[in-house]
Amino acid sequence: MRSNASRSAAVAAVDLGASSGRVMLAEVDRDRVTLTEAHRFDNGPVRLPDALHWDALRLYAETTTGLRTALARRPDLASIGIDSWAVDYGLLDSGGALLGNPVHYRDRRTDGVPERVVAALGAQRLYRVTGLQLLPFNTLFQLTAALGTPALAAAQRMLLVPDLLSYWLTGVVGSEVTNASTTQLLDVRTREWSTELIEQAGLPARIFGPLRRPGDHAGELLPEVGEAIGATWPVPVTAVGSHDTASAVVAVPAETDRFAFISCGTWSLVGLELTEPVLSAASRRANFSNEAGVDGTIRYLRNVMGLWLLQESLRAWRAAGLDVELTDLLTEAARRPALAAVIDPDDPEFLPPGDMPTRIAKACVRLGQPAPADPAAMVRCIVDSLALAHRVAVRQAQELSGRDVDVVHVVGGGARNELLCQLTADACGLPVVAGPVEATALGNALVQARALGVLDGGLAELRAVPRRDTTLRTYRPAPGAAAAWQAAADRIGRPG
Repeated sequence: MRSNASRSAAVAAVDLGASSGRVMLAEVDRDRVTLTEAHRFDNGPVRLPDALHWDALRLYAETTTGLRTALARRPDLASIGIDSWAVDYGLLDSGGALLGNPVHYRDRRTDGVPERVVAALGAQRLYRVTGLQLLPFNTLFQLTAALGTPALAAAQRMLLVPDLLSYWLTGVVGSEVTNASTTQLLDVRTREWSTELIEQAGLPARIFGPLRRPGDHAGELLPEVGEAIGATWPVPVTAVGSHDTASAVVAVPAETDRFAFISCGTWSLVGLELTEPVLSAASRRANFSNEAGVDGTIRYLRNVMGLWLLQESLRAWRAAGLDVELTDLLTEAARRPALAAVIDPDDPEFLPPGDMPTRIAKACVRLGQPAPADPAAMVRCIVDSLALAHRVAVRQAQELSGRDVDVVHVVGGGARNELLCQLTADACGLPVVAGPVEATALGNALVQARALGVLDGGLAELRAVPRRDTTLRTYRPAPGAAAAWQAAADRIGRPG
């Protein structure tokens, strides 16, 4: 392994999202990070007769394609880091072979499972130990749904998606803690697997491997992998915040700790960064999560359905033969009346793939509102509803944690959505700072650079780099809007 002492380094940030993936070449020095896209590819579910799956083998192939390109540009590549979405996993047998493609979190195999598990283990106890919100796709519920299957019976290891890819690259087994914290099987205080919960849930303890932290050495490229992608030396893989939100929050260009973040993509992850978990009964009832962040922090947040509603609506319209582009729809939506119809984006009916516009229209009617009459009106309904959900989550996070905030940082793909950013500022009554768009890859690269010795210090020092080096846009809240947003929250029965 090469020396850590360096003034600059090139690293590869593998960033896998629920709808697309990318391999970014990051050239890092003490003042800036230059990101260059080495490879980008679509990602999505594959429907098989038994379930909805991810194509893990294709993800690996696309990842190695991107790494090959990155190495061709920078043969001195100093490190590789991998992040992805949470909760989904692959099972390995005793020989290290994958026992089938991972099941997609939007599959319905967990229908009815959370209720059974909560009845057996207790909602209060689950929250006290794991600090995690109850979501139907949490790994605990997925594994419970898999009990009795041949795959789980044969499994010797369970690896979440970024850990699975890291294992294929290096041959070293390990589970990174920020993603492990989303399983509802990690003790939020000790940051170790909760063996007691695992045993009482009836899950095989053998499948839960050693944990590692962001910045840890995760192994080096296997010789055959290195040869295949053109590496001339054993490039190390570095554990980063392997939950994509954990990496994104590293790159929030905040000046103080008085900020809320919205990591906005397929999901909107809305919350605060804290030093201790909030495990109160009120926090549990509000369904907030305490997820592990980089440097021992807590990402105190709620999952909001996010841009998935727009993505699925566009897919449905195009499948129906409509020639629609999101940019044009957002421009037209900005001209439509504000808050004419709103929905609760977190209604479980919006979770599975399908005809999203029809579902949203029916939800509007159920709530006594007019159904949006055309795609632009539907987009306005979605964006208003997301901004409203952001408002609810930001306000509740402050109330439940006792932490006041002065600014909301929107990072990720949603930072490009000018209408959503402005409406979020209006709804929250706080300035919104939008950017960086590639926050996840940037945070991934920053953690690698610190592990290599190019950067030092804590999160404040890491965040100073994107603050100096990124074009940010600030949206100011419109005056006098609070009453209208409160009325909209009342309409759907959410605290405003």
